[in-house]
Amino acid sequence: MSLNHKIDFAIIFSVKNANPNGDPLNGNRPRQDYDGHGEVTDVCLKRKIRDRLQDSGYSIFVQSDDRKTDGMPSLRVRAESDEFGVGKDTFNTKKTSIAEATQKVCEKWFDVRAFGQVFAYSKSTGSEGVSIPIRGPVTIQSAFTIEPVSITSTQITKSVSGEGDGSKRAADTMGMKHRVDSAVYVVYGAMTPQLAERTGFSDDDANAIKAVLPKLFEGDASSARPEGSMVVEKVIWWQHNSKAGQYSSAKVHRTLSEMHDGTYVLSSLYGLRAEQIDGF
Repeated sequence: MSLNHKIDFAIIFSVKNANPNGDPLNGNRPRQDYDGHGEVTDVCLKRKIRDRLQDSGYSIFVQSDDRKTDGMPSLRVRAESDEFGVGKDTFNTKKTSIAEATQKVCEKWFDVRAFGQVFAYSKSTGSEGVSIPIRGPVTIQSAFTIEPVSITSTQITKSVSGEGDGSKRAADTMGMKHRVDSAVYVVYGAMTPQLAERTGFSDDDANAIKAVLPKLFEGDASSARPEGSMVVEKVIWWQHNSKAGQYSSAKVHRTLSEMHDGTYVLSSLYGLRAEQIDGF
């Protein structure tokens, strides 16, 4: 059974001496908007949700290169694989309808039925080159800081040469490493039952996402994001009592007022309960 009630959620997380989301077009500096507020894109956050779901044993279509569990070299090969995907015939319009193909891929992969995906029919599958656009019921915004962020840049040296027999010192190159000194980010999201009906996204799927949000950054450490430098402080979870929802997402999200030190004020809306979940 698909999701039978609208859900809104918010995540408050803190960053200390880390680069939460570098911008490759700006020397990998932490992302900022034009007012200097820190930003973590929705794509980055969905990647972390996918990784945590994959850690929990769910089948994920868009896998990170360093987290591949099936050895598939591309999304197309994964989709058409008889062993790990849904098979090439699924994408043959002469054998399978678009509705049937949509059902198969949504049943197979959690992230497809949650976030959506575009599957392109290639002529090699026997189809006529059309596409399946799947619109997912789970949407998430980019995260922004409450205040403009202070970014510290440090010059570093790194050895990148792997040539030779090891008897000579590798050539060093100069580089820069950037970090956000300290900041609190807030991100909002929602789950829409009307779209869940099309993908089969269920109450159990919603609860699976609810379970991984408090530990969004566990197992995500790197040189740019040392262990413990990013932590979820709170997850706010609003569950409406109907598919249409008692209030608009905009009105629900505005009930959360962030304070400068990461504490917050949560005002109430009549008949709508806000569950407050501690970070992991």
